[in-house]
Amino acid sequence: MTDTGTHMALARKYDSAALRWGDKMRTLGYYDAYLGFLSEPGLEPRDTERVIDVGAGTAAFAEAWVAVNGAPDDILLVDLSPQMLARGKSLLSRRGVDARTKVAALGHSLRQERADEVLTAHLLEHVPDPLGALCDLKAVLRPGGRLRLVFSKPHWCNAIIWLKWRHRTFGLDEMRALIRTAGFEIESEYAFPAGPPSRTSYGLVARRPV
Repeated sequence: MTDTGTHMALARKYDSAALRWGDKMRTLGYYDAYLGFLSEPGLEPRDTERVIDVGAGTAAFAEAWVAVNGAPDDILLVDLSPQMLARGKSLLSRRGVDARTKVAALGHSLRQERADEVLTAHLLEHVPDPLGALCDLKAVLRPGGRLRLVFSKPHWCNAIIWLKWRHRTFGLDEMRALIRTAGFEIESEYAFPAGPPSRTSYGLVARRPV
């Protein structure tokens, strides 16, 4: 299947899941997990922020960012699924945030965007070239900007999830190597402490050098 065909198939899957996705994320503890990750000391954002959430889904990660840091000057939600984006925009509006949305994949469609922080949760698992995707994310960041990344790690829970989503997982050493090869500096790592996120996911903060 071509990249376009893969994107369309994945978008259809997420469109069909959008109605229940946000509630499911909360029930499984991912929203609270993102709050914990984003609340780690020593990594406060700049005073003036442009934030992009790539692979935003229903914006659980972006909502957690707003809950921890307050409304940024500008926030853009990017996803393949229009239905997911509509629900994410509605969710953030309840917090007084008027998010922009863009139906897009990584690559040329984001090349005109610039951000102080890029959020992405469980995106790299679905792309054919994770290193290329990380380079695309770096290109969006301004010098000194941060990438806040959540990715799937090897665990039997992810083997079950794979049956539906056909995603991949990354060992921590593998992800560190990818991040550094893409030209980032790793600032911190985060092991989710409890619930399904502790079994399926890992967090990492990386910085684009000045």
